[in-house]
Amino acid sequence: MQHLSANHRELFLPLVDGIHEDPPWGLFMRNLVALTNARRAFMTIVLENRDFAQTPTVLHAAAPRAAHEPPLDFERILALGLYPYTALRPERVYDLDELLNYDDPAALRRQRDALHAMNINHGRWLRISARGAADASLFLVREREDFSARASAALSALAPLMASALRGLAAIAEQRLRIALAEDALARLGAGQLAFDAAGRVIAADALCRALLPFSSSPDPGVGQRMQLTPDAARLLEHACGSIASGASSEQLVLLDPHQSLWLLLRKADLVLPSPHAAPVAIGTLRIAGRGDADAAIRLIASVYGLSPREAALAHALTLGEPIIDAGLRLGLTAETARNYSKRIYAKTGARGQSDLVRILLNGLAPLC
Repeated sequence: MQHLSANHRELFLPLVDGIHEDPPWGLFMRNLVALTNARRAFMTIVLENRDFAQTPTVLHAAAPRAAHEPPLDFERILALGLYPYTALRPERVYDLDELLNYDDPAALRRQRDALHAMNINHGRWLRISARGAADASLFLVREREDFSARASAALSALAPLMASALRGLAAIAEQRLRIALAEDALARLGAGQLAFDAAGRVIAADALCRALLPFSSSPDPGVGQRMQLTPDAARLLEHACGSIASGASSEQLVLLDPHQSLWLLLRKADLVLPSPHAAPVAIGTLRIAGRGDADAAIRLIASVYGLSPREAALAHALTLGEPIIDAGLRLGLTAETARNYSKRIYAKTGARGQSDLVRILLNGLAPLC
């Protein structure tokens, strides 16, 4: 680890911090190119739970002297038929020469010609495996001189640390996916959520709340942030959070914006979170009126309950609060036909009437379209 001890600020810290960058490891890649005196480099990252049609994430880096050159064409390089990637031993540094096909002179000539055309004469290849989570490959190239033994040793020393960082990156990617799934479902329902401490400060807020509500400026917007509210609303929010924190109540209702009739429902936080974590006192939920994809909702209702397209359109209209006759006229139906349609809709859905139909449909999947 002697190479890391001298360069930990340039490599180790960017490797740890870089999992939060978008795309990841930009500074780490640039510093690695500088340390190894490489000309250009790329890293491909493949998550184990990806779709097979999804292309790998590719990170490029280049030395200042090669800034004007195009990035390495990793697809062209992989298409050269170098040593089978899956046969490469993780964390072992391979010389480019080891990957060429010496068993087939014609293939070897094609490989060398293609590499030379890309100004690749020397290279080091490193496979990094976070088994069960992700796989990555790192390729560094030089044009004139080969890599030094010190550069290869640095790559070898970095390999296990990169594998650990790759596991962390894969875990974060999974968490981000789960968060995105939850926020998307809530947003389709017009709902947003915030987490508060006892003083009414925002610990966390989802994307919908960030878009709807103004937040105060802060050097660190993720910690102890407050919403920009009227003095009265701010006092009500702080009092409500304090009341929940003290155990005086488990639920409070706060009017955030009387002009938009925007209400916030606060309840005692009962989340089960792994440690360490920021424990909220209260969870606030707001909801806005909104209409999703009506055509998609109608198709779903028709498919689930066996309704005709016109019946499904009428049923969907009822969930939006339209009277049967008005909805029927809008759909080109007479009043009598609309009433007959409604009877067929009730029979097919098992509803006991209009209000029961609305309950059934709003508790189904249609609102999530």
